[in-house]
Amino acid sequence: THGVVSGLREADLNLRVALRLRALLEATGVRVVMTRSRTARTSMGNIARARIANRAGAALFLRIHADGSTDPAARGTHTLYPALRRGWTDDVYGESRRAAQDVQRELRAALGFPDRGLQERSDFTGFNWADVPVILVEMGFMTNRTEDRLLATPAYQRRAALGLCRGTLRFLGRPTSACG
Repeated sequence: THGVVSGLREADLNLRVALRLRALLEATGVRVVMTRSRTARTSMGNIARARIANRAGAALFLRIHADGSTDPAARGTHTLYPALRRGWTDDVYGESRRAAQDVQRELRAALGFPDRGLQERSDFTGFNWADVPVILVEMGFMTNRTEDRLLATPAYQRRAALGLCRGTLRFLGRPTSACG
């Protein structure tokens, strides 16, 4: 998707926040492995991303996104995690759900957008191929004029990164104050 006001592409917004988050987490001593550090023309795909997280033995595979909707009034932050599927996600289900709760609470508080809660999903290849805890955050709606305008600013990108940092550290059992 892209911003209805800003024109910013979702991939570019996601990367801006991810790069800020990487700096915050690394400053706390967390090792970060990125699936990308620049915007490419074609996606490597969700299975390849899950394999990167698996090979890294990630404590958390955090996927950063922004939402879109045909309803321009749709607003809010929500976090997705894998549904319980025997043989696919049963080994990461509980930890993924806990991570989703921790990150959603901190991200929503940092951005101040409405809380759309948590959602289990069984149809995401990035979830079904992950052998480590995995979540996907939807920071806000780029198809909502207010949220798009805010998410396009460096200040809100910093706020998103800070919320994601605090949620990640909370999940890891570390002090959230280390994020700043």
